[in-house]
Amino acid sequence: MSAAEFDTFLRKYPAYKDTKLIDDLRKSDYARLDAGEHVYLDYTGGGIYAESQVRKHHQLLKENVFGNPHSSNPTSLAATHLVEGARDYILKFFNADPGEYLAIFTPNASGALKLVGESYPFPNGRYLLTFDNHNSVNGIREFAHVRGAEVTYIPVMLPEMRVDTSQLEAELARPSKAGHNLFAFPAQSNFSSVKHPLEWIEKAQAHGWDVLLDAAAFVPTSKLDLSMVKPDFVPISFYKIFGYPTGLGALIARKEALAKLHRPWFAGGTITVASVQGDRYYLAEGAPAFEDGTLDYLNIPALEIGLKHIESIGYDVIGERVKSLTGWLLDNLTAMKHSNGVPLVRVFGPTSTEGRGGAVTVNFYDKNDQAFDHRFIESEANKVNISLRTGCFCNPGAGEVALGISRVELDVCFTSPGHEDRLTLDDFRLCIDGKSSGAVRISVGMVTNFNDVQAFLAFARGLLA
Repeated sequence: MSAAEFDTFLRKYPAYKDTKLIDDLRKSDYARLDAGEHVYLDYTGGGIYAESQVRKHHQLLKENVFGNPHSSNPTSLAATHLVEGARDYILKFFNADPGEYLAIFTPNASGALKLVGESYPFPNGRYLLTFDNHNSVNGIREFAHVRGAEVTYIPVMLPEMRVDTSQLEAELARPSKAGHNLFAFPAQSNFSSVKHPLEWIEKAQAHGWDVLLDAAAFVPTSKLDLSMVKPDFVPISFYKIFGYPTGLGALIARKEALAKLHRPWFAGGTITVASVQGDRYYLAEGAPAFEDGTLDYLNIPALEIGLKHIESIGYDVIGERVKSLTGWLLDNLTAMKHSNGVPLVRVFGPTSTEGRGGAVTVNFYDKNDQAFDHRFIESEANKVNISLRTGCFCNPGAGEVALGISRVELDVCFTSPGHEDRLTLDDFRLCIDGKSSGAVRISVGMVTNFNDVQAFLAFARGLLA
């Protein structure tokens, strides 16, 4: 690390000094990053766990005996106590009134979204969503289509990839009068890192919409206070927040909105009574009606450990660190130019730190202004142990806008002979006539430090000619 560059950084982002706690934690709880010379810049893809989280969880398992919670024997009751404690702590962490909200355990945010999609009363209703939703939110449209609901997308606009608010307000003002209405948007785009206004929630609800707020990319670095904003459905994946365990998420749902959902099937754990001869079943009350089979009861206690770890650091500290390092990354990347003046990168999203998170999505260009293949960039980064992510990040709407892929090109592609049932990525690249089929996402997170960003900037400079 150059002391002069670090001093320049601190002069521009003096609040970074207030995040020293994370530097200390990195030495004690995340030492394996530096020991393995890792430059990890894929925090939007997944968080990094602290060694203390694993130790505490393993100690809990080592000292106790836990059984399947669907019983009242001693080991089952011990597991039930921890599962329900974790459920309560999730609501506490997000400042959600337990009289108003429930926390339903799911495998991940996608599992939470599927619960909403398969159960929402779509007939004669509307499904409204922004272009920059994750595919697991986009996928809900298939349930809406099958049940006869109208599906409408609101575009995002270059260069910052923010929503066309006039069109959004016009659509919110015309909910279906004959059915239910669901509006879905990401609190933070996992493609552009744009933070959308949470004020949309109350505005939509005032027009009669239920609101699904995808918080998966937002909550790892930003506080979501459900006493201040009150979306109806909030899907999250815990590994994105604190890394461990994987395979657990939650749907945090308002009880009033949850009552509108009608599950299309039942399973073990979701019913009070089911009969074979009588051909009837009765769903359980509350969260258990949506938790199929046996919960991951041995890993669920690790969630409370992880949430307490985040609380011990504080979202103010995490947010300031991410903001400072993202700002420095943007300042330097956007200033890089080839010897003939051609910019090295184009940023898809905001180029300042206002209204954005810690993911910086770009494509790299050579001195002839031709894009480097994003797969080449990832391959070169791999050689110097830099972990980043390339592609469209399960966010095709944002990717199509950013990469200039038109509706006409897509229609031709999807209707071409042989593409009725199967379309490979290579087929798709041929369809878009040489345009980039993906981008490079560098995402700063809680444990990122100045050296990580400097290492990436040095890698980027190596592409200059």
